[in-house]
Amino acid sequence: MVAPETLAVCHAERVSPTSFGTPNYGAFAVAYARARPSYPDGLFAWLATLVPPRTAWDCGTGSGQAARGLARHFERVIATDVDHRQIASAAPAENVEYRVAPAERSGLPDHSVDLVSAATAMHWFDLPAFSREVERVVRPGGVMAAWSYHGCIVGEPFTGLFDRFYRTTLRPHFPDAVEMVDGRYEDVRLPGEPLETPDLRLAGLWTKDRLLDFIESWSGVREYHELHGRHAVDTIREELDDLWGDPSRPRELSWPLFVRASRL
Repeated sequence: MVAPETLAVCHAERVSPTSFGTPNYGAFAVAYARARPSYPDGLFAWLATLVPPRTAWDCGTGSGQAARGLARHFERVIATDVDHRQIASAAPAENVEYRVAPAERSGLPDHSVDLVSAATAMHWFDLPAFSREVERVVRPGGVMAAWSYHGCIVGEPFTGLFDRFYRTTLRPHFPDAVEMVDGRYEDVRLPGEPLETPDLRLAGLWTKDRLLDFIESWSGVREYHELHGRHAVDTIREELDDLWGDPSRPRELSWPLFVRASRL
């Protein structure tokens, strides 16, 4: 059971499911790129200590948050996503090459990358096919790393509100694939030998409007709106307003990262 304080799931947009329950990211690619937080640089610095920092493949890159982080530590980053609209919305970086390709069929040469990363994305993949692709493209001794954030932990007195919002309002509107995130990736089996991973978190000083933009990018919120014709956040807006106080006052938000890694 996931602790109540980590239950406001943060997922990708969805209009209609594609294969393996993957949301249609591209329909809201611009909003996704604007709303989602960046990952801590310590994550990418740690990954660069595990392998020669030459070539990394970031699969399911979305709008490239992880790809740009990797680019600060690796010579070359190949970032792929199945949706061309996500790729079109990704911010460029000098040593990042964006490509449209599914994670299960990257088009990369055999044994051509030192690191494979999947940032808040692996739960949308066909995992057996993806594992075979990882084993094909990674150089001997290379590393596969996958991570996700699950909880929007705003801190007291907001914990109970976000717990209820997820459990009672949103959870039925997320695809089944988010069960992997509910489980903190603990049951995921990556190819290769498991590695110990650091304890890492996302953090941001956000206004209430910034938080609401973030909530609107969750797939369950998108589906709720389609089915009910109203915004899911309206079910908590009054209570959130009361708890937050001055809407221009920034609050510290925090998301634990659930990181899994293995060496091939």
